[in-house]
Amino acid sequence: MLDYDVIIVGFGPTGAVLATMLGDAGIKTLVLERDTQVYPLPRAVHFDDEVMRIFQSIGVVGEVLKHAQPTTGYEFRNGSGEVLMRFSDGAVMMPSGWHSGYMCHQPSIENAVRKKIGGQASVDVQLGASLVRYEANADHVIAHYDDGGLKQARARFLIGCDGASSPVRTQAGIELDDLNFDEPWLVIDALVSDPSRLPYDMLQICDPKRPTTCIHIGHGRHRWEFMLLPGETAEQVIDDSFIMKLLEPWNCADVVEIERKAVYRFHGLVAKQWRKGRVILAGDAAHQMPPFAGQGMCSGIRDAANLGWKLEAILKGGSPDTLLDSYQPEREPNVRAFIGLAIGMGQVVCILDEAAAAQRDAGMIAMRDAGGEPMQPPPLPPLTVIVDGSEPPVGTRFIQPEAHGKKLDEVLGNGAALIARNAVAVSMPVHALDDALLTPYRDKLCEWLDRYQADAVLVRPDRYVFGIGDAAMLAEAYRRALA
Repeated sequence: MLDYDVIIVGFGPTGAVLATMLGDAGIKTLVLERDTQVYPLPRAVHFDDEVMRIFQSIGVVGEVLKHAQPTTGYEFRNGSGEVLMRFSDGAVMMPSGWHSGYMCHQPSIENAVRKKIGGQASVDVQLGASLVRYEANADHVIAHYDDGGLKQARARFLIGCDGASSPVRTQAGIELDDLNFDEPWLVIDALVSDPSRLPYDMLQICDPKRPTTCIHIGHGRHRWEFMLLPGETAEQVIDDSFIMKLLEPWNCADVVEIERKAVYRFHGLVAKQWRKGRVILAGDAAHQMPPFAGQGMCSGIRDAANLGWKLEAILKGGSPDTLLDSYQPEREPNVRAFIGLAIGMGQVVCILDEAAAAQRDAGMIAMRDAGGEPMQPPPLPPLTVIVDGSEPPVGTRFIQPEAHGKKLDEVLGNGAALIARNAVAVSMPVHALDDALLTPYRDKLCEWLDRYQADAVLVRPDRYVFGIGDAAMLAEAYRRALA
């Protein structure tokens, strides 16, 4: 029987990013994936600045940028084409050092991450290998899998990144919390020979006759999503003649080639338990959300970032397994906030009653004309577990200024970072503002510390603020938190 530190079931974006992080740390990892190659057709088409910063941390941002472009505007329109609200005139540069959002081709993003993993000696990827069952014991998990023959592997932890149907979650007997949103939609992905013929902005067409989403993905691709109406079946709507009828108003039949057509149920679900002993869920196995906020893949990759540094602390730094008790309490509030936003947007879009839609339109137009925002994203809750304090900026993402084409994280490295006004002798390395390496970023860092009247800030490996205050006290608090 082969021995590993971690077994990851599922090699989608969540599993691949987590495997890369563990590989960078030299943690012996086995990845089991039933498919033999990346799913070749688009699924997720958006990620945000935090995810781009995670891609930066694993060294794939250069490849990712070849297959991604900053988002443009995002409009809600009624059935007559009138703009009800506009979220943005384009992606803005965020304090994280990256644009607020990117449109992407998911298969290319996954291949970029897998290419990095190919050079990591500590990561063993088994494609065409399906998990049959597992046995979870007090100090290890044994995975039984089939790659053409039955095999076994043992590890300290097993991570289920195996999608919405998650065999890992099913065997664990973990139930889902249903957030009462369940709507069937037809998703059409197309190759476009003349993108200028189609809208460049993302559009939500709030038409009670047929709610529709229209998305410019970039790189010669476009997506439509059409809500199924009562009485329509999946077999009916994926017929080519039905699809071409739906596309008629866009006047694009001569410039599009259908790449994918599928019916999905857009719903909000959260696993009631994300960790059961040595078995942990991440990504769609732990939570699913409607696509209206573009946060499904993002949330899974954030799961990976949260787990990655904690597993390293346990397996390489001697931290206790109980460090993982913080995983769900830190991630679930963030996930539920995004699901709430997505469901709220979906409830605006999915109105089929014409009178109710007219009332919605009138209210949104009135707010638009008054200069208001009809739907503000909720403030994301800060982390409250592995941190030193309870008030922001503690538990929020730290800034990443850029100077001379180099971003701050490239100087700090990927571990925890203690940044202080002056050099001090503490139990971990200190990045002092008078250090020549920080000279290009000193003004921005001083401005941040001044805002919070702090002498130092300690930033976790996932770039969330652990705490602010005295450098020595922060170093000791971080040591205690991990030990």
